[in-house]
Amino acid sequence: MTDVPLPERGTVRHPAERFGETRAGVPLEVFGPLARGTPLVLAATHGNESETTVALSAALRTVAAGELRCAAVLTLNPDGVLLGTRGNGAGVDINRNFPASDWQDGIVRSRWSSRTSQVVELSRGATPASEPETRALIGLVDRLAPPWILSVHAPIGALLEPAPSALGDALAARTGLPRLARVNYPTSGVLDAWATERGITCVTLELPRITHDEAVVRYAPILADLLRDRL
Repeated sequence: MTDVPLPERGTVRHPAERFGETRAGVPLEVFGPLARGTPLVLAATHGNESETTVALSAALRTVAAGELRCAAVLTLNPDGVLLGTRGNGAGVDINRNFPASDWQDGIVRSRWSSRTSQVVELSRGATPASEPETRALIGLVDRLAPPWILSVHAPIGALLEPAPSALGDALAARTGLPRLARVNYPTSGVLDAWATERGITCVTLELPRITHDEAVVRYAPILADLLRDRL
């Protein structure tokens, strides 16, 4: 196992391929091998969780050429990241837009901040997979047929998995985070439910509420080993 020397980690050197675009026409890019059977790691489904992109990017920049064994999407929601919003450019929560059997229309409520009980209201989309970001990821999953997907979120500080898995075991051992089958509030149309219905193991790594710097220090080495498939 070879780490890229620290002075050379300023840019992502792995080639990228475009797999779709956002409502605003921003390219959606995936790094790494794209053969069928390749695992998938993605970040920033919610645009206000940019620490997930920072941690996954640092991990990707640590892995040497030829050692990358997973496909990596640094941000599924670049419009939201650029705008600083949880939803995409149309105000849709992408992680409530997947065509799982439990998808339902309605409003998604999320906290304005951790210091207040006030909430922001977002859409689930007009229909399942109404959003180009959702459809693009579905197409990528169809192409890869990954044995597992890891979706990196924040700031709950837990591992979410509908059913126990070897991936969850490995991540729990390395991160020390608690494992939960679900969050304690209603969700529908989420990625892990959709993937599970397709027979794909899907684990959500919820980083705790930490700074970008701490996300790099604590979680980038773990994600780098995951990208090498050596967790």
